[in-house]
Amino acid sequence: MTDTLAAPRSGSDFTPLARQVRESGLMERRTGYYARSIAFTTLATVAVWAAAGVVGGWWALPLAVPAALLSARMGFLGHDAGHKQIAATARGNRRLGLFLGNFMLGLSHGWWNHKHNAHHAHPNHIGKDPDIESGALVFTKEDAVGRTSGVIGWLTRNQAALFFPLTTLEGIALQVSSVQTLRQRPAAERRTEALLLAVHHLLYFGAAFLLLPVPVALAFIAIHQGLFGLHLGAAFAPNHKGMPMPGPDDDWDHLRKQVLTSRNIHGGVVTDWMLGGLNYQIEHHLFPALPRPALRKAQPLVRAHCESLGLPYAETSLITSYAIALRHLDSVA
Repeated sequence: MTDTLAAPRSGSDFTPLARQVRESGLMERRTGYYARSIAFTTLATVAVWAAAGVVGGWWALPLAVPAALLSARMGFLGHDAGHKQIAATARGNRRLGLFLGNFMLGLSHGWWNHKHNAHHAHPNHIGKDPDIESGALVFTKEDAVGRTSGVIGWLTRNQAALFFPLTTLEGIALQVSSVQTLRQRPAAERRTEALLLAVHHLLYFGAAFLLLPVPVALAFIAIHQGLFGLHLGAAFAPNHKGMPMPGPDDDWDHLRKQVLTSRNIHGGVVTDWMLGGLNYQIEHHLFPALPRPALRKAQPLVRAHCESLGLPYAETSLITSYAIALRHLDSVA
């Protein structure tokens, strides 16, 4: 399949689609949408924490659930800022990313954005996509070789069953990586990011232990961080796992590189909200700067263009996508 589909026709098969999307007006900024979303998410986060302080005691723990949902919303907005979907300038988007990521979530916007852009440049590409590098999990059979003994061997053999439990640690892992990689940032960026990360953690832990008794605060933090990580993992898992993986020597054109390695999730407004627009993964990868509200409208244009070229357009339900992703993890282990 890849030999046939990876070979572009004469010229660029992406150019007509790009022109069509651009002329449709879908690339125009959605300032009002993002202003409302950022304001609501920020104010709602403050309200949830204030309510936890008012309720106090163990009855405050259920509020960790909306706190986690709001943190994921904040992460999705930071993702959009990283792709320059929100503000008109790179500086404006970076400032929004620092606020949404470093200050509100304790995640390094600079580090994550650099890593995520590398993923977009080479999605699912073995040896080039940082999102499929071996770590706690492996995504290719080659990376599983030698991981047969001890804890790492057990983890690899059971990685499909452990995938969702492990995602509960994703939020914490991202925060740890944000601190560990600070030295990789340019000096001026490093100072700004370090200050905002420090302020976030001071406010986060300060609020938890000032508003709640220590045992309740610890439980609230565990539930909040665990559900936040689970939500992120559940949103990212369907996008590429189990899709074709170009080898180190494969050189696909932009259209095929993005379409063949990505999977959409069909659904309605609830799916759009819960997955932060990432359910339109094909459209997002083809047009990373396309504002989130425009992704649904761009889908018919992209699907029709792929059909005209005989290019597979992968779309499935959320549950089916999880089954495919877990089967892939099990098969490579």
